[in-house]
Formats: sequence, structure tokens, C-alpha cells
Amino acid sequence: MGRIAGVSAAETRERLLLAAAEVFAERGYDGTRVADIAAAAGVSNGALYAHFGSKAELIVAALRTHGRQTLARLVAADPDRTATELLLVLGRNLPRRRDAPGYLIVEALTAARRDEDMASPMRDYVGERAEWLAGLVRAAQDDGELDPALPAGALAHFCLLLAMGSALITPDLHAVDDEEWTALLTRVVRAFAPGGTPSESGAPE
Repeated sequence: MGRIAGVSAAETRERLLLAAAEVFAERGYDGTRVADIAAAAGVSNGALYAHFGSKAELIVAALRTHGRQTLARLVAADPDRTATELLLVLGRNLPRRRDAPGYLIVEALTAARRDEDMASPMRDYVGERAEWLAGLVRAAQDDGELDPALPAGALAHFCLLLAMGSALITPDLHAVDDEEWTALLTRVVRAFAPGGTPSESGAPE
């Protein structure tokens, strides 16, 4: 149950998540029906429910999947990146966000303010992202890249605010020069280094 003929359950689930990202981005959370996602994925409603219990569960699962894929691509591109370098790469991409995960997070956060079915899974999701970022901060502190006195949770929250804001203020609303944005981020991150002060050049080494 829950499979497309000739396709594994894992592949069917992946098709559903891809379809969900596209349909939610196009129609919004409130404007999307489970049947719309099932149709876009080429499965029945019953097959969809074999994998996901609700529309809320589906959009949060799509967010988790896209987040992991983005991170995996960044790590695969340069496995030797330090935690600080990874934070900088993630930050540099923020002003250019016009991808499905960006639209998904806006829809999910908006829905969570109105719908208790969304509020609980989104609290869990945001908590997971905050803890992952805090773990990245702690790793950088352990390696001597960031000041160990910095509160990891607060810095993780700061990064989340930047990420969520980038999903709302898209390039078509307000564009920023890539070099200037990179210089700003570099100065901020260097200020977080042990005994760090912002670099005069502002450019990455």
C-alpha cells in the first residue's frame, strides 16, 4: 500500500515531497488540498495517507527533506569546510533565496499562527533547526573559531531570524550586492571569533 506500480515506497515518498513543495509554493498552505498533492505526484489520496497523516505533517516533512538536501550538497561540495565557513556559505545564499524551501517556510510559519495542527509540528521543526545551528556554533567554539563565551542558543536564534527573514524579503523586493553582503557577513563572523574584532577589509581570506 502507498506505492506507485514499479516504484519503491521510498521513491513514492520522495515524489510526494517534491510534489508537495511545488504545490504549496504555488497555491499556499490554505489553498492546497491533499488531493492536489496526490494528483501532482501521480498517486491516490490513500497512497498519500499511507506515508503522511495530514497536510501539516506533509509540509513539515517537505521542509525537513529540503533542508537536509541543501546541507548535504554544501558538505559534499567541500567536506573540509570548517563550521564557520559553512555558516558563511549559508549566509551568503540568503539574499538569493527564491527556492521551494523559502516559499515553504513562509507558508508553514503563516499557517502555524492560525492553525494549531500546524503550530505543534512547526515548533518542533524550528526547535530542531535551532539546535542544529547551536550545535554548529558549539563545534566552531570547540575548534577555537568562535568565542566560547558566546551563548550558542542566542547565536542560533540570530541565524534563524536572518534565514526566516530572507524567505520573506526576496530579491525582487530588495536586492543587495553580493560582494557587500559577503563583506558584512565576514565582518560579523570575525567579530564572533575569540578576541575578535571586525576586519578592516571585510573580505574573506
